[in-house]
Amino acid sequence: MILADWAYDCFRERKLGLLVENDEEAMDDIKRVEKFVMIAIWCIQEDPSLRPAMKKVTQMIEGAVDVSIPPDPASFISSI
Repeated sequence: MILADWAYDCFRERKLGLLVENDEEAMDDIKRVEKFVMIAIWCIQEDPSLRPAMKKVTQMIEGAVDVSIPPDPASFISSI
């Protein structure tokens, strides 16, 4: 299994704890983990037009811009 697919599956199934299971600090702030995973999924979209600009990524990390639910990163490939 590809890491990005596994991470997306963990996100979709609301099992983010599997991504950080040995990190107590991350487990204590699972909402922040969810936010960072969502941003990461946006950044690895197969379709380059879906990837956010670095300025927007920075704004998402800082909380200035809301992070919307990302699509499956492999959905572009399956639509070809």
